[in-house]
Amino acid sequence: MLEPCEGKLSCTVLRGEGGSNTADLPDQLVEGKQKFISQIMTSKSPVRSAEDVDEVELSFAEVKMLATGDERFKEKMDLDMQVSKLKVLKQSYLSEHYDLEDRILKHYPQAIKDYEERITAYGNDVAIANQHKPQGEDRFCPMTLKGVTYKEKADAGEMLLAVCKENPLSNPVEIGSYRGFKMEVYYDTVNAHYCLNLCGMRKHKVELGVDALGNLTRIENEIAKFPARLEAAKTRKAETIAQLETAKVEVEKPFAFENELKEKTERLNALNIELNLNEKDNSVIDDKPEQNEEPPEKKSADRER
Repeated sequence: MLEPCEGKLSCTVLRGEGGSNTADLPDQLVEGKQKFISQIMTSKSPVRSAEDVDEVELSFAEVKMLATGDERFKEKMDLDMQVSKLKVLKQSYLSEHYDLEDRILKHYPQAIKDYEERITAYGNDVAIANQHKPQGEDRFCPMTLKGVTYKEKADAGEMLLAVCKENPLSNPVEIGSYRGFKMEVYYDTVNAHYCLNLCGMRKHKVELGVDALGNLTRIENEIAKFPARLEAAKTRKAETIAQLETAKVEVEKPFAFENELKEKTERLNALNIELNLNEKDNSVIDDKPEQNEEPPEKKSADRER
């Protein structure tokens, strides 16, 4: 049966059928018994190696040391918390450090390259648009559709609608040119409307509607955005270069609390050795069988043939 120990730490006493009481056994053996009981209560298989030690046994040892009133143990508990926090901080530092290295080697160089390509493309398309500016009161530049050039704005708009209806496919089809850009149309099956691509060094998408003159206005509005996109690409490139330089500086900075972590870890290890908390009992229970335990039967030497 299980009974509480009198005059000792809170634990349980294991009594055998022979009436022997382990309350007088050394503390080390009591800790072993406590470990064995905890293994039963948690459905763990009893083991006899130092590597398989559960939290209950360690907690029992710590409570025993705390009860002695040793100030070193209070220091050890404080160091445990401080070292744990410092390790979390270092792990966060390492994670950010690796992320910066990845950005320096891959992300920023690729982003800068992409912006350079955009700057070149938008610069080229802005130049093309400037060479073919709209003329007259209608502010319209002649549009070529299926080999025919339309100088009147209204005629070009109506013909554009007619050409779109002739191409109900989702694959872009070239239909003509406007202001120096080739034009492609295709049917957007997801949004159920026609789209037009202005093809320069980049493809500029224009969503079309059912209004003939409205579609021409949408095309002009898209072309008018080219200069702003060019400036935006230049700005983003400059920002990315600045971020790259900042990252190169940050990645060279060491962990700010490295010395503190090292000192406190060494002190904690020294305290663990002094308090014998780094050693584990190799035995959980006595290897000797209980008094009522019968030895295993020997196999008969005679075997059937």
